[in-house]
Amino acid sequence: IAATYHWTGQRVSQALEQAVENAGPNPRTRLLAYLTASFQPPIASSELLATWLAFWSLSKTNPVIAKEHQDIYAGYRDGIEQLISKYRPEQRDTRLAAVALTALVDGLWLELSLGSAPFTTDEAAALAEKWLDHLLD
Repeated sequence: IAATYHWTGQRVSQALEQAVENAGPNPRTRLLAYLTASFQPPIASSELLATWLAFWSLSKTNPVIAKEHQDIYAGYRDGIEQLISKYRPEQRDTRLAAVALTALVDGLWLELSLGSAPFTTDEAAALAEKWLDHLLD
């Protein structure tokens, strides 16, 4: 199960990296691409949601799954921190900004993946952009 969680995390990471690569050289655009990739397939899907929720629930009772969960989310936050540092080199606290952005993206991703979100994918992206601007300006 842990190997499957690891593999699933790698697939998500690859989709995020591809979004950043496709975004071009602008650091802000790359950061936004990383954040908003979660609102599009293959990340925003009911199938991935069901799988992810099973892993989340196991992370509370299985230490191996819990460690995998910590590693996956640490890698995600690290990606955000690196992109923030390139966008705003003067930013001192990239860690808390990454935590806040992760929480926002997780919530929006969850609602979109459930299929009954009271907002569109474009609105989710706009919220992520507003949150980013507020945190870093």
